[in-house]
Amino acid sequence: MNIEKFFSALNVSANGMSAQRKRMNAIASNIANAETTRTEDGGPYKRKMVLMHEQANGTFSQMLNGDDFSLGVTNKFHLSGPQGEGGDRSLVNGVNAEETEDKSPFKMIYDPSHPDADDSGYVEMPNVNVVNEMVDMISATRSYEANVTAINAAKTMAKDSLEI
Repeated sequence: MNIEKFFSALNVSANGMSAQRKRMNAIASNIANAETTRTEDGGPYKRKMVLMHEQANGTFSQMLNGDDFSLGVTNKFHLSGPQGEGGDRSLVNGVNAEETEDKSPFKMIYDPSHPDADDSGYVEMPNVNVVNEMVDMISATRSYEANVTAINAAKTMAKDSLEI
């Protein structure tokens, strides 16, 4: 058993869990501030988003075309890129999660009695939709659980391989 590959699998799943935790924290902040019309920066709360992208030294197709992990294809054009170059499974390290602010416009609500209302009686409300945030929270939770399942599967395979 190649121990580096075992830890690589654990690291990718742990990195995924960390990214989903960051996503859940942003969603929780959005839900908590869904009615916040005044922040320290001035103006209403701006929805936070977590953007994820591959954290790697190479490309996903390079990993798939590597010597120790090859993917059979029915058409040579299915996986573009140099064929037979050989690759390293350690190219893919997981996901990089960056928190950004949503640039969508604020909701305008008519409430002349609100302390933050403008001269015409409209209040800028945060660009947070609680229903969308709950759906995103369920998605993040399921992704987190999938990473936990992958870690448990890797641990079980390692344990079973030691019993051979």
